[in-house]
Amino acid sequence: MAAYDVHHARVFGRCSPKTGIVPFMDLVEQVMTQEAYASARRVFWIVDNGSSHRGEAAADRLTARFPNAVLVHTPVHASWVNQVEIYFSIVQRKVVSPNDFTSLDQVEDRLIAFERRYNETARPFRWKFTPADLEDLLARIERHEQKERDSQQPIDCEHQPAVLAPAA
Repeated sequence: MAAYDVHHARVFGRCSPKTGIVPFMDLVEQVMTQEAYASARRVFWIVDNGSSHRGEAAADRLTARFPNAVLVHTPVHASWVNQVEIYFSIVQRKVVSPNDFTSLDQVEDRLIAFERRYNETARPFRWKFTPADLEDLLARIERHEQKERDSQQPIDCEHQPAVLAPAA
């Protein structure tokens, strides 16, 4: 499991023999007891819809333990929008494949070593798409949609069509 601080490109990894509520809350504890998270006004936890952190009970459990934690679920089948999934993709390609491990301890050692190296070298992703770019895009979409709606409207004509005389 991992948590990812998008502002600092820092990973908090945790190896556990199982997934579930307790391992997830252990990961939350690992992060939320450290500064600056412990004293932050709000810390957003962006999660998929996994059973260990799905639904209102999960949100209540999180905020009961850490009142400044806010659980936010990605839409179903859209966990790819969660930036920690990018990290998991990198781990899959650079750490787990090829699968040449002889023990689970070896997997854990390699994951921990990669996390350390990642945290030393990674930099936060800098979005190039600004709020102004978004506003411009939305305005262009609205203009395009309005143009489409206008072109589909029947034209109201005030005149009668000409009557053609039959050819003699």
